[in-house]
Amino acid sequence: MRIWGITGTNGKTTTAWVLAEFMKAAYITTVEVNTLRRRFYTGYTTPPLAQLKEIYAEMESAGAADCVMEVSSHAIHQNRVGFGETTVFSGGAFTNLSEDHLDYHKTMEEYFRVKLSFAERIAEGVRARPDSGRRDFPPFVVCLDGGYGREMLEAAGRLPLNVIPVTAERPRFDLSGLRLAGAYNRSNVLVAAALAEAAGVPHDEIQRTIPTLVPRWGRLERVENPDVRADAYVDFAHTPDGLEKVLGAARGFTRGRLWVVFGAGGDRDPMKRPLMGEAAARLADEVVVTSDNPRSEDPMSIIRQVVAGAARPVRVEPDRRAAIFGALAEAAEGDVVIVAGKGHETTQEIMGVKHPFDDREVIRSFRR
Repeated sequence: MRIWGITGTNGKTTTAWVLAEFMKAAYITTVEVNTLRRRFYTGYTTPPLAQLKEIYAEMESAGAADCVMEVSSHAIHQNRVGFGETTVFSGGAFTNLSEDHLDYHKTMEEYFRVKLSFAERIAEGVRARPDSGRRDFPPFVVCLDGGYGREMLEAAGRLPLNVIPVTAERPRFDLSGLRLAGAYNRSNVLVAAALAEAAGVPHDEIQRTIPTLVPRWGRLERVENPDVRADAYVDFAHTPDGLEKVLGAARGFTRGRLWVVFGAGGDRDPMKRPLMGEAAARLADEVVVTSDNPRSEDPMSIIRQVVAGAARPVRVEPDRRAAIFGALAEAAEGDVVIVAGKGHETTQEIMGVKHPFDDREVIRSFRR
């Protein structure tokens, strides 16, 4: 079974899922594992090694020829995938790098170094002949549309890899029928398409699949409710860059006011909190700052750090359900309400206790 890895700050889940659609492959994502025999949730972006071995075994017994998986920076740094032993990657892709996980990596330079080491581990398996062409090396797709794309292209280009640069400015596929909104999703699809083609999927087959892709898993996923006058969406954006991209995409289809309801997670990189507040206040017309997963932290302390980055007054409602309901009640026809930060998650963690909470179900439960 060939294994293909997707790494980066944002877009890993969408890119991995789209690649699996192109390749008809099994997959391991933050949201769901599909072994081709069953689907389930592990609670991890990249599962621990022991569980990963069991997943691989089930995929192979189900007849999977390919597995696409998200590879987090933590998993790379801790070698949770068993590079070169349990997991030998046939190729991979880098989506982007932006502010996140600095509570763990400390600096962006170290964060980038860890991501680059993923490409290095893929390249370690190459035993190139002197006359071997670069196309004989494992493919490694680099997106140039996000942060650190150029830096990754230059660094990975020095490795024995078939480095394939991708940009939505020069697409090799027709995206006119793509139903995933936003420039960032165009980039995600093009990254997946380039890796699928390098893996042997015919260009025409990839092209036919592109119009069939629909939003899912809380990635700019529209949620219907006849009692809501505005158009409501849920998105997993939980970084400054992710929030900026989803609000930029939403602005393109907003006829009235653009609302965003969001918070920041506790016990995680606090440096990104004011940056998220800045992005929201700059790009949305109406901003409601609320709780995300406060974990062991005081929710109001997190909220104050987010609000500190906003250049103008914003609304504050620490109760996430009340914050969502308040925005839905006031938003008018033609407005767009983005509920960001949790996406596919179905719980909210407060002081070590996970309470049932799904942004999509909250929107559906709203009544006037």
